[in-house]
Amino acid sequence: MTSIVEHGLIFLRRTPARTFVLYPLLTLAWELFLNSGSFRLQPFFLLLMVWGYLQYRWCGVYRTKRGGGGPGLEAPPERVVSTGPYAYTRNPMYLGHILYLIGLTLTLNSLLAALITVGNIIWFHSRVLSDEKKLAQLLGEPYIAYTGRVKRWIPGLF
Repeated sequence: MTSIVEHGLIFLRRTPARTFVLYPLLTLAWELFLNSGSFRLQPFFLLLMVWGYLQYRWCGVYRTKRGGGGPGLEAPPERVVSTGPYAYTRNPMYLGHILYLIGLTLTLNSLLAALITVGNIIWFHSRVLSDEKKLAQLLGEPYIAYTGRVKRWIPGLF
């Protein structure tokens, strides 16, 4: 029988749990601690957090319906998805995480959130490089051709 701590650790191994639950809670607790129980909220940037989360969710559902598999590479897609958001960037789900974290940083005007965001950008980029190798092996030429047409992160740039 697994303990509640083990369940919690299993939950936190998931990237969405860290991005959308753990990091906001840690940042909020840190800011409250630093600022004696208060914090500066920039509510306009909450929209960026909502956008990032909804992009992550929508792109995951979109990819799963059109490519099979699950939202992560634990259950890889069965075919290349190159329509919808995937026609503009190869990693719209990861980009949703990053947008959310940028929104968290700006909403709370938090140095801790900024450090978490930068660390996650580096981590996501290294994960993408690994994912791309696996997807090229799994999906072959259609995926390789797709990587030649669609930018990794920002449409038309990078």
